[in-house]
Amino acid sequence: MGLLLCKWLVPAWLTLFHPFFVSVTEIRHDAAKKELQVSCRIFYDDLENALKTRYKTRVDILHPADKKAVDALVADYLSKHLTITVNGKPVAAKYLGYEIQEEAAWCYLVAGDVGNVKQVQLKDDILYEEHPEQINMIHVIVGGERKSTKLDNPATAASFAF
Repeated sequence: MGLLLCKWLVPAWLTLFHPFFVSVTEIRHDAAKKELQVSCRIFYDDLENALKTRYKTRVDILHPADKKAVDALVADYLSKHLTITVNGKPVAAKYLGYEIQEEAAWCYLVAGDVGNVKQVQLKDDILYEEHPEQINMIHVIVGGERKSTKLDNPATAASFAF
């Protein structure tokens, strides 16, 4: 019983003093629509802090006084910290918006005119300026095949071949 309690309490205690700094980006190719559908799951408080630091302004993602202004900041931030290349050509991802689910902001982007995908390369340094221990998980799904990797700060580049 004591061993089971230790197995549960020690990780819980460590989490209090060593919080996790993780984002998850999923890039899904929809061949029928010839587009990439991108979603980024970022803890909203970390994203707020990153936006406050970068843009020197107060940001409230949960209850924005001006949702369009917050969307503009999030869109600009993501455009600078997440870049995607398909088959050697840069892809322009259009920001669609975000929604809050529990502690996370789900940010959505889409890139059109993406036909056959053989290789996806990306640069992802979301929240790296905020947290030296930031980890960014990346999942890319093409033709039903899912490939994943993990980027530990300061690593920013990932490449996937299909």
